[in-house]
This record gives sequence, structure tokens and C-alpha cells, in this order.
Amino acid sequence: QVQLVESGGGLVQPGGSLRLSCAASGSIFGLNTMGWYRQAPGKERELVASITRIGGTNYADSVKGRFTISRDDAKNMVYLQMTSLKPDDTAVYYCNGDIYWTRGLRNYWGQGTQVTVSS
Repeated sequence: QVQLVESGGGLVQPGGSLRLSCAASGSIFGLNTMGWYRQAPGKERELVASITRIGGTNYADSVKGRFTISRDDAKNMVYLQMTSLKPDDTAVYYCNGDIYWTRGLRNYWGQGTQVTVSS
């Protein structure tokens, strides 16, 4: 069994910062491409940022220059540093990734963490 657990969400004022963390646990041999998605009320889930095994990154246009994705493979962790937050960033943020476990490679989702940007 493999689990992804997000943490670090909360309420922040516009212009503020938050750091989301995603911890992968279980029978893990390694992490492949990992990403953060978000879903706002009434909207479809969208990719925010992704990072490959060798550190290549990809960002949604709406967060470029404000968000930074990173990973620590020794700890099976993925992070999303969010700065200059805007009300439009309000959403549930989900960790997602392709993970090598005892039965091969499989895609997993976390349960999500709420981020609310409001004054």
C-alpha cells in the first residue's frame, strides 16, 4: 500500500505565502514524476506544477514566477512553495504522482489540502 498525505494548507491573506508538503509512505521503491493539482469550487481539477525524477519542472501559466515545486527523494517528499498568493489561488490542492512500489509503477492521489486566500 502507498499513501500520499498533503499538509500545509490554510488561510492566508492576499500577497502571503504558504508551503505545501506531500509525504509518500508505504512500500515505496521510488518516486517518478510528481505533481500538484488544484480544484476550485465549480471548476475542473487543473495541473499546477510537476517535477520529473531528474528535476525538470513544469508550471501552469497562472502560477509561473510565484510557485516553486521541489522534491526530496531521500525523504519521499514533494513540496510546493507558494508566494504572492491571490484569491484566485483558493482551491483544494492535491498531490499526485507515479510511484514505484512492490507491484510496479502506479499513479496515486492524496486526499487534498485546502488553501484559502482571503483578507
